[in-house]
Amino acid sequence: MRGFPGFASLVLILAAFVLTALILLWPSVMPWTSFVPLVVLAGLFLPPRWLALVLLVTGVLLAYAGWFLQGNKQVFTGSLIVTVFVAAMITWLAFSRARLGIQGTLAESMLVDLRDRIRAHGNLPKLPEPWHAEVAVESAYGEPFSGDFAVANLSNAGGRLEVALVDVSGQGLDAGTRAMLLSGAFGSLLGAMDPAGFLGAANAYLLRQNWNEGFATAIHVALELDTGRFSLGGAGHPPAVKFWAGSGLWQVLDAENGPLLGVMQGGEFPRAHGQLLRGDALLLYTDGVIETRTRDLTIGIDRMLGVAERLVSQGFTGGASRICAAALAGETDDRAVVLIWRS
Repeated sequence: MRGFPGFASLVLILAAFVLTALILLWPSVMPWTSFVPLVVLAGLFLPPRWLALVLLVTGVLLAYAGWFLQGNKQVFTGSLIVTVFVAAMITWLAFSRARLGIQGTLAESMLVDLRDRIRAHGNLPKLPEPWHAEVAVESAYGEPFSGDFAVANLSNAGGRLEVALVDVSGQGLDAGTRAMLLSGAFGSLLGAMDPAGFLGAANAYLLRQNWNEGFATAIHVALELDTGRFSLGGAGHPPAVKFWAGSGLWQVLDAENGPLLGVMQGGEFPRAHGQLLRGDALLLYTDGVIETRTRDLTIGIDRMLGVAERLVSQGFTGGASRICAAALAGETDDRAVVLIWRS
């Protein structure tokens, strides 16, 4: 692959000579903009220095063909402007990719791979009966990257499930790139340490990044599958909601919340404790599910609980996606839901 740019450049330069010859032979048939696809191919697959060589040769040949034919100057000028404009855009794109030290379409492949890795971290493991869990993540305006993500871990012995739901500040690609880094780091912390220290370790990691706007909220649950007992900790995150099968009611868990992640050193992250019995469920969500700029937060929570109420009669399967789809913010914000239940 080391010699590929030079070989590709040679092929494209030869193609430029062929196009020039064809234009000179059949000027009324061959369009002047035939050079544009060649310029686009060069920008997609060549690093900047080789791209500059191809563009230089192409420009000289195009100018020579225009001078030699002395034909329709208006058509030639218009074609030249289009070619130069496309060349400028493709050069900017090539330099942007060069900052990553890669060429061609590898940049897109890298981002897709990183996005898929985030989703893989958020795939909840298959749980033993009678336990079930689902996660749903939707990005603002359907963008490919979301600032909301979940990471999960099932202990080697299969006795403890840990799930963290994280909301990175911002939206779109900016938040998504930071979420890529944090999902890998937080995923590595899950199961590698005592659950009580997870949020403190996550906070310390985020502080070390020194991001100007790099705060995040998170909620973390550690569930013992043999007893149903769980511990729950939050960092500036909306409270969890529990369904009590005995009463048939959803209840917002009034647990003490810790500070935002990445804001202050040595923050305390208290944990609440509870138990999921047969038929109970636990719901985690990000603020995009319940919050808008124009409505009170309680309206969003009531709306979410209304959707959750319908799950009781319809069944919890698919509930995470349904709650996520009914989010008050709609597509204007990233949103994510984790639903865990015991049948």
